[in-house]
Amino acid sequence: MARRLLKVGTNSGNNGCPTLYVDPASGNYVVQGERVEDHAELDQLDHLAPGEGAVTVPRELLANFGPKEPVHVPQFITFEEFDGMFSSLAHSAWRLESRRRYASDEATDTYRQFAAGQPVQWDFNDPWCAERREQVALGKRFERVRILDEPATEGQRYLLDNAHRNRAVGEDIRTITRKQANALQLPTEDFWIFDARVVALLHFDADDSARHGRQPGITRRRPSAPLEPAASER
Repeated sequence: MARRLLKVGTNSGNNGCPTLYVDPASGNYVVQGERVEDHAELDQLDHLAPGEGAVTVPRELLANFGPKEPVHVPQFITFEEFDGMFSSLAHSAWRLESRRRYASDEATDTYRQFAAGQPVQWDFNDPWCAERREQVALGKRFERVRILDEPATEGQRYLLDNAHRNRAVGEDIRTITRKQANALQLPTEDFWIFDARVVALLHFDADDSARHGRQPGITRRRPSAPLEPAASER
């Protein structure tokens, strides 16, 4: 069934283009403008799928007739998409680790070594370390703040040991007590901030496992203004 489009405005008279239309049922916009046909320009567009096209419109059209109120709809993304954000970011990634344990850590050989009181045999050359060193070498920053209980839980103490690995690949790791975090009114959620603009919120189930399958594990949203990570202590 065809959508019923309402004309919002135009920059070129009543019968010209470019023109902006809105679908009242969904709130989505349709833009009428000069088609981009130069292959060199189309090649610069991200993920242009077959059947999709691009049009050129004056900035004034969107400024005069586009929506004025900010609308930020969270996106549920896959773990594969989330992993790709660490190599596609422009300049920085910042993490707040707020949980007392991560079930995924406890399934590793290094955790079993730590829990048994043995020296942990960290692999500083695994694919994760190699990728992180490569991104740091490009001038990108990776920073974390870990919230610690008093006394720290076993899972938190494991991550403190793991900090040797994080620092070895160029990450900046800092800690803050939960009492300090509460006084600063830091969020209780666990999340990453990419390029000070995109928040990836991690979701966990009752067993402290990151959600997989049909339950969304990560929500991505874009704030209306750049985000500044909270100050922290070493």
